[in-house]
Amino acid sequence: MVDAVLANAKTRLFDLTRLINRAGLHPTGVDRVERAYLRELVSGRGARLFGLARTALGYVLLDHDGCSRLAEAVETGDWGKADIVSRLNPRLDGPRRRGQSFVRSIAVARTRKSRLSAMLDTHLPRNTSYLNVGHSNLDSAMFSALGGLRKVILIHDTIPLDFPETQRVGAVAAFRKKLALVSRHADQVICTSAQCEADVTRWFADMGRVPPITTALLGIDVPEVDPDFLVPKAPYFVCVGTIEPRKNHALLFDIWDDWGPDAPPLIVCGKRGWNNDAVFARLDAGIPQIVEMNDLSDGQIGALLQNATAMLFPSYSEGFGLPPAEALALGCRVLCADLPVYGEILGNHAVYASHLDRYLWEKTIKKLATAVSGDQTSQYDPPTWAAHFKAVLTAV
Repeated sequence: MVDAVLANAKTRLFDLTRLINRAGLHPTGVDRVERAYLRELVSGRGARLFGLARTALGYVLLDHDGCSRLAEAVETGDWGKADIVSRLNPRLDGPRRRGQSFVRSIAVARTRKSRLSAMLDTHLPRNTSYLNVGHSNLDSAMFSALGGLRKVILIHDTIPLDFPETQRVGAVAAFRKKLALVSRHADQVICTSAQCEADVTRWFADMGRVPPITTALLGIDVPEVDPDFLVPKAPYFVCVGTIEPRKNHALLFDIWDDWGPDAPPLIVCGKRGWNNDAVFARLDAGIPQIVEMNDLSDGQIGALLQNATAMLFPSYSEGFGLPPAEALALGCRVLCADLPVYGEILGNHAVYASHLDRYLWEKTIKKLATAVSGDQTSQYDPPTWAAHFKAVLTAV
């Protein structure tokens, strides 16, 4: 059982399930948030840390040292080789094989799913707070196993429910089920913006219970620019983000189609997503001056942004919108849709245009293409992780 010293210490149990299953992949926005939390929690700051991950063989528990080793693997990309158990499992892809093998090798305890509650009772004090910031591993069995532990869940957005037509098959029902469980069981919910809080509160109210909510803007990690990456000669524009319906790439493609071969380059950075066959077909057929780059590192994207005429971000739905904030922090102009969340995060540092007004987008882009480089009116000071954690970790 837990010793007396540990029983009186503040203890956090951080869910690592999503993070380990994306071992070695280029980070998404949610990945960046999970990595920032892991870095902060590993630093200690008055609390003991454990990590929990669900694998194909059941659950694994990491102690503070194990979480530190995992944080190092996340930063370096050195996950080691997949073990024989993972290699023989046909349902696991490469990232899952590496990530699950790694945490099994450093775990202080392992158990099958039906014995999770017993494992937690054995190794954790009763005053432990469970923290999940990745939307993974949120099911009824998990909440039941957590028992009386304090449950703190970060919700990034409610886009699957607000824009169901943009989602993968089955994603809407799965997200609704998770959010309903959070509504019922969470002791504290973390929201990443006032807009996120308004959306979450609206859905929670419909589900029957609104848990206590703490709202704090996410921190912005300014990418370290790759100085050796060759960028085009200005003017050129950059669009960053997964190529999925709500990112609204079609608006830009229409503008470039009409502009023709005299248009400046538009570099589209992002993996191809889902429900977007018409956009993929246009990319495959080719549009003058549009270049697709879907496997760039953060440093390479940073180099593109630092030297770009502007970042274009016509997305019509965002929970936060990390790319335009990162672009502004690098000194890049930003033209984005006039969403409330952008006004909250970017203030008057960005240029706004309705995603429904193609004429305004075209006019503004052409004006930016002829503008003098480096004439931004003020320096953008992005939200910091220090401020975020100061606001939220008192509840965890």
